[in-house]
Amino acid sequence: MNTFVQLVVDGLATGSIYAALALAIVIVNQTTNLVNFAQGGMAVLAAYVGMTVTNALIPAIGPTAAIVAGVLFAVVASFVLGAVLERFVMRRFMGGDPDAAVVATIGLLTLITGLCGLIWTYNYIPYPFFFSAGASFTVAGIAISVWSLTTFITILAMMILLQLLFRVSKLGLGLRAVSINPSSAALSGIRVGGILMIGWGLAAALGAIAGVLVAAKVQLVPSMFDAALLYALAAVIIGGLDSPIGAVVAAWGIAVVENLAAAYVPFVGHDLKIAVPFVLLFAVLIFKPEGLFGRKVVVRV
Repeated sequence: MNTFVQLVVDGLATGSIYAALALAIVIVNQTTNLVNFAQGGMAVLAAYVGMTVTNALIPAIGPTAAIVAGVLFAVVASFVLGAVLERFVMRRFMGGDPDAAVVATIGLLTLITGLCGLIWTYNYIPYPFFFSAGASFTVAGIAISVWSLTTFITILAMMILLQLLFRVSKLGLGLRAVSINPSSAALSGIRVGGILMIGWGLAAALGAIAGVLVAAKVQLVPSMFDAALLYALAAVIIGGLDSPIGAVVAAWGIAVVENLAAAYVPFVGHDLKIAVPFVLLFAVLIFKPEGLFGRKVVVRV
């Protein structure tokens, strides 16, 4: 039983990282009906910026204050970057072929990853954080890392705030209105351009938090989100493109099921466990294409 619970706890920690990226993808999709493949690269860039600011401030204000300042700077800078990318890059594709916009986000991913490698090299760089990656405590024989607990609580809070944003706030309603019908939203007095910039900015800010959390655990490298992005995309599709709660629950579920399958299903093991989320993905697409928490869209012709 201890082994089972330990696998679940570890899965929830890993799934929280997938969930952070999935939430960012949901925000962009809620605003533009577009899947942003550059989200992982933007998160990595934010982590590098946060690390650079933190290291520069430590001699002057001490490690704790410097870490807080670095994280805040990374989040704000990411918000600005997301808004700028939407305004000057992605808006050029508005009203055109959606496939072209998706290809553009893949190009942005390649560009941002390359710039990170050019500026900070492709070597692993430790991220200064409040606690070490190996810090942990034991509860009833179950080892729980401080990083895992921090990540889980952070993602849970982000999920709740986003759900409230989309359901009850004026900004959230504006984001949904622009996603459904930009022309009608504009006629209703909504500033479509501003809403789009805010949506991309919020997604980039969420990605920045994910970037800092992952860097604190595994150290910084330009490619650190390559695999996580695939899991995040699977979580978004399984949970539902329009559901923050669905994306987070699916991300946690994917990571937990993957861990359990690797441990208890003999023919899966460590080598084949990566196939588990995609088996789940195919099953959901066959039986519930809109996602487990998604809404069916009825199109009248």
